[in-house]
Amino acid sequence: MRTKDKNIMQDIIDETNAFFVREGRTPSTRELSERVALSHNRIAVYLKDMADSGMIGYENGKIVTDKISKIKTEYVSVPILGSISCGIPLLSEENVESYVKLPTELVGRGDYYFLRANGDSMMNAGIDDGDFVLINKTTEANNGDIVVALIDNENTLKRLYRDDKNRKIILHPENEKYEDISVDYCQVQGVAVKVLKDIK
Repeated sequence: MRTKDKNIMQDIIDETNAFFVREGRTPSTRELSERVALSHNRIAVYLKDMADSGMIGYENGKIVTDKISKIKTEYVSVPILGSISCGIPLLSEENVESYVKLPTELVGRGDYYFLRANGDSMMNAGIDDGDFVLINKTTEANNGDIVVALIDNENTLKRLYRDDKNRKIILHPENEKYEDISVDYCQVQGVAVKVLKDIK
């Protein structure tokens, strides 16, 4: 191995990892040279020697460190649509507050959106006022699912039960202060799958 400075090698690995997390790709030799005190030609020599020794993978300009090899790079782009108590706007560009990327390893593949919880009716299910609730956009729901339900042009986030005997749908709040909502019909607009919250 021609290069000997282990500190520089570690700097190259650290800067490559940080760049990958930030940008979603590995840096070029010129980009690395801006972060490590070496010319881009010298960086290229280091990368080749490090690859030859098995410290990293390096092929066609792509660097693979141990950390990068373990990072899952597939993401799903999820829109934030606002507050559940205000109803769900149509899933169109003008109604999207912003987008966030979530790794598919965490949420799987699907059609998702975020809603901001408003109120305390679902607090016993771990959904507090201000939490972001990840919703899987679907019209299908099982008994016991927490759903976004449309009733008389208003939306609510409740746990769904079907009362087949009385031919009713029960929307159950997870807070004893509130009573069940019993309806003949509601339109399911999604099923809650995860909650993003601040730790208090």
